[in-house]
Amino acid sequence: MTGDSAKSRLLQELRIDRGSGVEASSPWRGWRLAAVIALLCLSAAAVAAFMLLRAPRFEVEAAVAVAPSIGGGSTAILQATGYVTARREATVSAQITGALTSVLIEEGEHVTAGQILAHLDDSAQKAGLAQAQAQLMAARSLLVQFQVQLEQARRDNQRNQDLIDRKLVSQQALETTQTQVATLEAQVESQRKQVELAQATLQGAQVQLDYTTVRAPFSGVIVAKAAQAGEIISPISAGGGFTRTGVGTIVDMDSLEIEVDVNEAYINRVQPAQSAQAVLDAYPDWTIPAHVIAIIPTADRSKATVKVRVAIEQKDPRILPDMGVRVSFLEQASERNSHGAAAGAGAASAPPQGVLVPSSAIVERGGKSVVFTIDGARARARPVSPGQTYGDLRQVDGIVAGTNLVRSPPQPMNDGAAIVISKQ
Repeated sequence: MTGDSAKSRLLQELRIDRGSGVEASSPWRGWRLAAVIALLCLSAAAVAAFMLLRAPRFEVEAAVAVAPSIGGGSTAILQATGYVTARREATVSAQITGALTSVLIEEGEHVTAGQILAHLDDSAQKAGLAQAQAQLMAARSLLVQFQVQLEQARRDNQRNQDLIDRKLVSQQALETTQTQVATLEAQVESQRKQVELAQATLQGAQVQLDYTTVRAPFSGVIVAKAAQAGEIISPISAGGGFTRTGVGTIVDMDSLEIEVDVNEAYINRVQPAQSAQAVLDAYPDWTIPAHVIAIIPTADRSKATVKVRVAIEQKDPRILPDMGVRVSFLEQASERNSHGAAAGAGAASAPPQGVLVPSSAIVERGGKSVVFTIDGARARARPVSPGQTYGDLRQVDGIVAGTNLVRSPPQPMNDGAAIVISKQ
């Protein structure tokens, strides 16, 4: 019985008395449990945010995979990036300082050469023109007066000349009329010069009045409207920020071309008049025929590049100034055959398969050759099979033409890495 009593007492001690204060304190225990759970959730969110912020974000340059065969036996041997530029662009301003009374242009509007773009306040110029006209009229009237006096003096002199032969007037009277004729002739000549001066002043006043009308110097498209009616415009900057130096900017869309930076190590592959193709970043599936205009005879030591001008052979309203563009320089089949004669006629004439990408875009990850394609703000690793090298390009299989990819991926970059595209 003693053992049974001991067991009973032990069980009694382990039993929870639900009528005691433990039940009364259960709400507080529930509150503490909820607080602990909320704290754990906040901690997990903070850790996730911290890890997200600490995730590396790579600033990279973009490239595009191009088809190696462009028809007619042409092959891309070099790729470079650049921008669409306008060879003919002007910020139009007035030649005098004045207040704008009207601005007649808007962005995107097509204008023709000589079209009125804006008017300046012309009150002072009109007053100056009226004054010049009055001065010219006064000068002409005075000239007529002197001419009439000269004619009368000449008649008087002729009469004295006839009378002196008959000894009816003195020699002094004749000399007086002769002097008067010479004086009036000088006055008439001087007044003719005054008339010419007044005419020149009138022309200058007319030019000043014409300066109050701003006209388009050539046909093009308005790409920027820089001033509004009521503002002061001046061809010279006032420096205070309250005076505009231009009404708007006009671009001749027919003068658009491409400027690209070519690595100086491969500039020997580019020649004037060489065929090329351009792909705009905005339209990666659109191939634009082009050709080399000129190679600028200077190098950029900071980037080790040489600037090349490329003509756009296909005009299109989708091509806009300052658009990003990638240019593939082409080599004709005949040139490839001559360059690759030592490698065998069959290998030289066969066009490469797959697509061409910058050699620097191909890296090793896990013992495999991969390129990183651009998927929004992420880089995706795509395995490829590298092939033949063409200058700074290399033929690969595994991706299609037009694919945007990362040029020179950094070593820490892996699949799904966050990226931001930098502009060259």
